[in-house]
Amino acid sequence: MGNPNPNRKGLILYKKGQSGNPKGRPKVLPELKLLLAEVLGEEKDGVAAAKAILMALRAKATKGDVRAAEVLLDRAYGSAIIRQAQTNTAGEDAKTELSDTQLEKLLSAIQSNNPPG
Repeated sequence: MGNPNPNRKGLILYKKGQSGNPKGRPKVLPELKLLLAEVLGEEKDGVAAAKAILMALRAKATKGDVRAAEVLLDRAYGSAIIRQAQTNTAGEDAKTELSDTQLEKLLSAIQSNNPPG
C-alpha cells in the first residue's frame, strides 16, 4: 500500500529499526507526586485538604452544581459512556429523563458516599 501523501518534502524518514522517539515518553517529575501528597495531606482545622476539597465539591453538587456532581461521579465511578443521540420514529431526538425516584436515589448516594443500587 503506497503513501497516500506522495509529497515527501520535509518528511523525516527513519531507517528500519530506528525509533522516531528514541528518548521515549518524558519522565514524570517524582517531586511533583511528593508535593501533591504533601499539599493535599496538610490539615486545616483538623481536616486534610483533600477531604476538604471533596466535601466542598459534594456541597456544591447537592446544591445543584452539575459540574461538581460530574467531577465527583467521574472520579468515584469512572466517566460515563458517551452515546450517540438516538431518534424516535418521527426522526426527533429521543430524550430520556430520570424519574423522581431515580433522581432521589442518585442524590442520596452522593450524599451518603455510597454507590447507587
